[in-house]
Amino acid sequence: MSREPHTLPPSALECDLLVIGSGAGGLSTAVTAAYLGLEVIVAEKAPVLGGTTAWSGGWLWIPRNPLAREAGIEEPSAAPRAYLREELGDSFDPARVEMFLAQGPSMVEFFRRHTALEFVDGNRVADFHGHQRHAGTGGRSLCAAPFDGRRLGQAVRLLRPPLDLHSLWGMGIASGADLGHFLKAIRSPVSFVHVARRVMRHFRDLAIHHRGMQLVNGNALVAGLLKSALDLGVRLLPSSPAHHLIEEQGRIVGALIATPDGERRVRARRGVVLAAGGFPHDARRHAELLPHVAAGTPHRSAAPLTNTGDGLRLAEAVGARVQSFDFSNAAWAPVSLVPRRDGSVGRFPHLIDRAKPGLIAVTRHGERFVNEAGSYHDFMRGLFAALPDGEPVEAWLICDHRFQRRYGLGMSRPAPLPQGPWLRNGYLRRGRTATELAAACGIDAAGLQATLEAYNRHARRGEDPAFGRGETPYQRGMGDPERAPNPCVAPIERGPYYAVRVLPGSLGTFAGLAADAHGRVLDASGEPLPGLYAAGNDMASVMAGRYPSGGITLGPAMTFGYVTAHHAAGRPLCPSDHESTPRGEITCEC
Repeated sequence: MSREPHTLPPSALECDLLVIGSGAGGLSTAVTAAYLGLEVIVAEKAPVLGGTTAWSGGWLWIPRNPLAREAGIEEPSAAPRAYLREELGDSFDPARVEMFLAQGPSMVEFFRRHTALEFVDGNRVADFHGHQRHAGTGGRSLCAAPFDGRRLGQAVRLLRPPLDLHSLWGMGIASGADLGHFLKAIRSPVSFVHVARRVMRHFRDLAIHHRGMQLVNGNALVAGLLKSALDLGVRLLPSSPAHHLIEEQGRIVGALIATPDGERRVRARRGVVLAAGGFPHDARRHAELLPHVAAGTPHRSAAPLTNTGDGLRLAEAVGARVQSFDFSNAAWAPVSLVPRRDGSVGRFPHLIDRAKPGLIAVTRHGERFVNEAGSYHDFMRGLFAALPDGEPVEAWLICDHRFQRRYGLGMSRPAPLPQGPWLRNGYLRRGRTATELAAACGIDAAGLQATLEAYNRHARRGEDPAFGRGETPYQRGMGDPERAPNPCVAPIERGPYYAVRVLPGSLGTFAGLAADAHGRVLDASGEPLPGLYAAGNDMASVMAGRYPSGGITLGPAMTFGYVTAHHAAGRPLCPSDHESTPRGEITCEC
């Protein structure tokens, strides 16, 4: 049975390890450390736990993971290493990459054996860049398994709800088969039954528990970690931002935490882990590290608004170095701005709709600029490169009536859900003809008409010679398997036509605290700062600004959280290959 969160004592707190932040990086560190016998406190700035992870797809990129190997998918460790060398180039960090590749499978096995977290395989999920020689076509990804929120008891109130923009009435929809059923609900009796059962279960949960309890994606990942933390006695302090790190005799020994009951001095015998989610909403850091912001286009991250770069500032104040990258300092994604009834504006990340057949993206000149079926990161890099200096960074996703009713476009959901609200509030633009749509969007009409004619000429045969939609396994997997010969290509020719404007956004940040292979934060000279660790997006990405596959944020976040916990506990890590270790010689905890 889950333990309730500890009440805050009136005096200063003391623990072995203080974790600041509660996403996958922070909670995986906390859970591992608690299992290894450490007394752990997690301090979270927001009133709910989970950070950006709770809004994510919950995918982890872990090559040679146990689920893949159990399914008979074997590949030498040299293959993913070679892929990362192809992707990262001169930014390949041998020590950190080797640690990630060696310990990722052990991390998965540890959480499967010893915690409440379970996984489902992603054995058919391909790497983003199938043109690379060593790109994988499956077996390198896994996802959190669905989780019954009732297992958390009253502590479910601490779990950040799913992002409303990516849920249906607050109900999370899992990628893969679950999403496929929702898209086919009015065309397939089997899918209709599946959706009806899911919806009825969700409304029952709302009536009884006031929130959905069938948790999926990142919400399920955080729920499993939260349940494990409670079971292991981790102290959870929501609404408790960290204000300062405490340094004594050259070592970080704790932090000042602003709790709802006042400021508390938390001493940490083994150290402090910064896992506060990077800098997706730090305006000053945006201006320094995001070129489009410096040029005048605002950045609109889809991460929680509480992720304002606190961890980086805390570390810099004690001498840490922030590592940035020439390639990209954020995990780019196109977002559309969604007006809400309360007057606020949501940021909808377009992760799925772009790859479906019958959509293109154009600039205000009406011209395509990228393979829309590629990754969200590549989409934005293509847009940045296509626009001249000084021009606002924006694009329009264009489709016809058939596409919008079949797949939806951003927040405007597919049939049978209505379009009306999105047309009335201006989120969705419509025109009976391409010329009318161009006028509604401020797009050059002649340019758009010429682009559509050129695209449709080839699309009728399932071809896209201009940009190659559907040429890689990843793109085909994101398309519509019912569309032949190309699951990513269909003509756009049945009016009325629709458009949604997309702007520069991100799912998180890549620049972060320079750290070694054990998660120790480094100073300007490259030496570890004693007692200070980084995890999640507070740690500079091991991918060095590249995005080789889905799950390259959460996979390293949990792997290095697992590694950091072992270092803080003074415990050995698992051998990189169990099968080569004689029985009885394994001294790790996986």
